[in-house]
Amino acid sequence: MQITEVRLTLRHEDRLKAFVSITFDNAFVVRGLKVIDGNTGLFVAMPSRRRKDGEFRDIAHPINNETREMIEQAVLSEYDRQFALGGDTADHERPTPDQEQTMSDSERPLSDRQLIHAEEVCD
Repeated sequence: MQITEVRLTLRHEDRLKAFVSITFDNAFVVRGLKVIDGNTGLFVAMPSRRRKDGEFRDIAHPINNETREMIEQAVLSEYDRQFALGGDTADHERPTPDQEQTMSDSERPLSDRQLIHAEEVCD
């Protein structure tokens, strides 16, 4: 399993630094990750939902350390890259219509209409 795309939107808040979506193998998207500035530095929080008792529960998360480290490395590298550029470049990296015509289906980015939110499917 490979991370084939990391998209993030920078936020300028005290603790929340970015919202993130990641794509695995050009086939499966996970949205709702966050880059958080914690007490010991930046970390990646998995998508979560608040339960009736007020507790937050992850709705998607890696089940081993190797996968967690792979996700954190990819997300934080992209965060560092965009932060160094001074802003969110995700919209500027989309291919032009001419470039899209020469791309195979697997190379084309998914539109927002094609992305399914896990929380819409898993209630």
